[in-house]
Amino acid sequence: MALPAFAADLGKVTVGVLAYGTVNWELDVIEAHGLDAKNGFGLEVARYGGNDAADVAFMGGAVDAIVEDWLWASRLRAEGTKVVFIPYSSTVGALMVSAGSGIKNLADLKGKKVGVAGGPLDKSWLLIQARAKQEGIDLKAETEQVFGAPPLLTEKLRSGELDALVNYWHYAARLEAEGYRRLLGVAEAQEALGVPPSTPQIGYIFKEDWARAHPDLVDAFAKASREAKAIMASSDAEWERLRPLTKAEDAATLDALKTRYREGIVAHWGDEERAEAARLYRVLADLGGEKLVGSSPVLSPGTFWDGVRY
Repeated sequence: MALPAFAADLGKVTVGVLAYGTVNWELDVIEAHGLDAKNGFGLEVARYGGNDAADVAFMGGAVDAIVEDWLWASRLRAEGTKVVFIPYSSTVGALMVSAGSGIKNLADLKGKKVGVAGGPLDKSWLLIQARAKQEGIDLKAETEQVFGAPPLLTEKLRSGELDALVNYWHYAARLEAEGYRRLLGVAEAQEALGVPPSTPQIGYIFKEDWARAHPDLVDAFAKASREAKAIMASSDAEWERLRPLTKAEDAATLDALKTRYREGIVAHWGDEERAEAARLYRVLADLGGEKLVGSSPVLSPGTFWDGVRY
C-alpha cells in the first residue's frame, strides 16, 4: 500500500510479527489512529505463521524489526550479529491451576504433572523453579513436566490431564476469565528473586547498523508505540474496537486480557531499568546456562539502544 507523502518524511518501518500474536493489537492502534503519520513515518506490518519465519525474515533483511526478548538480542550480539532492543512489554506468564484444585502453594506441586509452554529452558519455568528453590523445593526433580505448545497444554489442563500449567500471559489471562487460579505469577517469582516486575523482557529488535542509519526513525517508532499504549491504558472503548483482533469470546476474557496487558506497559526506561534487566539476565544465565544465553554470562554491552529513554 502506498504511504501518504506526509507519513514518509523519515521513511517506513516494516515490523515482522506472528499473524496471530498480541503485538498486532498495538500495531493496529498505531495504524487506526495514524500515530505513524503523526510521528513522520509509515508503518508496514508483515505477518508470519511462526516465530522462526519472522526471525528468518528479520535476519534476511525482509523486515526492519521483530519482537523478541533481550536474551535473544544479547546472544546474537555475543555471536557477532549486532542488534539492539527497545522495550515493548514487561507482561509475563503465570503458573495456573483449576479453581477447585487442592494445590494451594508450590509445595503442593510435588508429585504432580506440570505443563510448561515452550521447553525446559522457558524463562518463566526457570524463574518459577528458582522461586520454588527459595522454599527448598526442586520442581524439576519433584514434578513430572509436560512440554508443548500453549493451546495443546491449555486443553490438557482443562481436561484434567495436567495438574498445573506454566503458560504465556494471554493464555493465562484467558484461563483466569474461565475461573482458573494463578498459583504464582512469573512477575511475582521475578520480584522474589530481587528484580522488579516492571522490568521489560520483550521488545522491538532492530539491526544496529540500520538503527544507526535511521536514529530519528527508531525514535519516532518508539514514540508511536508509547502513544498507542497510552490509548490502550486509558480507553476501554479502544479495547472494544480491538475485540475481534483479540478473539475474546466474552466480556470476561476481554477484561482479563486488557488488565494483564495494561500491567505490562513499561512506564520508565532509563539507567535503573537497564541495570535491573542486566541483573535479570545474570539470574537467567545462572539458571539456564550456556544453552539459554550462549557464551556470554552477562548481558552483551550495547544490547539496549541508547537513543530511546523515558
